[in-house]
Amino acid sequence: MRAARIHAYQDSVEDALTIDEVPKPEIERPTDIIVEIAGAGWCQTDNHVIHGDWDEHYGPTLPLTLGHENAGTVVEIGSEVETVAVGDQVLCQPMAVCGKCRPCREGNDNLCENVEAPGFSMDGGFADFMRTSELAAVTLESVDPVEIAPHADAGITGYHAAKRAVRKLDPGDHVVIIGVGGLGHIGLQVVGAMSATEITAIDPKEDARELAESLGADHTLDPTTDDVPAEIDAITDGQGAAQILDYVGQDDTAGWGPAIVERGGDHHIAGYGGHVHTPTQAMVGTEMNYCGALTGTHTELQELVQLIERGDVDIHTTTYDLEDVNEVATRVRDGEVLGRAVIVP
Repeated sequence: MRAARIHAYQDSVEDALTIDEVPKPEIERPTDIIVEIAGAGWCQTDNHVIHGDWDEHYGPTLPLTLGHENAGTVVEIGSEVETVAVGDQVLCQPMAVCGKCRPCREGNDNLCENVEAPGFSMDGGFADFMRTSELAAVTLESVDPVEIAPHADAGITGYHAAKRAVRKLDPGDHVVIIGVGGLGHIGLQVVGAMSATEITAIDPKEDARELAESLGADHTLDPTTDDVPAEIDAITDGQGAAQILDYVGQDDTAGWGPAIVERGGDHHIAGYGGHVHTPTQAMVGTEMNYCGALTGTHTELQELVQLIERGDVDIHTTTYDLEDVNEVATRVRDGEVLGRAVIVP
């Protein structure tokens, strides 16, 4: 079968992956399933994998097939698989969890102590077929697996952070969404579907701000020309945002937190690459919180699929052939993809 693989970590993404002929994956454990990939979303994190940024965390053996946002059809199951059957269309959680460790038992399987991760520690879905666990599979009823594939990570991460924020929101509260890209445009929809709040979306790209408005944002800001703290102060009558959802996670966006969040509010960081430099006094003086968001749980992925099947959450996708992976990596790096890119083998 064909697979898009990285053979060595690289600084550049233009020619990082090669299309190799490799053996089709086989069942290795009784709970394994083999999925014929219909679509696999390209994530900015795939670029980080190419650079070796996740090597210390996962330490995979190269060459490695990338792709952690995967959906398709189950074509083979292990002897103990009970939750899916051959022929089922499934969306695959980006982490194949053990289901037995303490975090898994507590319902926090996104923090599994024994996790295997397609596209990080084992071969992923930029290929014709992929092996994963039945514990990672969510059965699809009425949605196209190609369209829904990016929800495996972008969707669940956007949902995970937004759900935590929504729990603390009252009607009329204000929410700031930073970054209306692959994650942010999903988080915005989740907040709109699950709360009665006012939303301000921040993004330097005009088409992203237009997308935010079409998805229900009440206000949009361009951080390259607008004074973000001053504008949020004016919009909220000096109150500040009850919750911030930061899907960018750079130094400047993380730095806005103390200036735009209300006392006792939270700044959820789902994007990464920057640093938090906030003085501790600012946090103590206002009891604001910085909260990291790592993908999401299997239950949350099921909940997100329900919102999608109800029509409450949509994802903007552009499809590409498997042979176009390096072009996609370059376009994602350069911010030229609105929404999410999906690789179709």
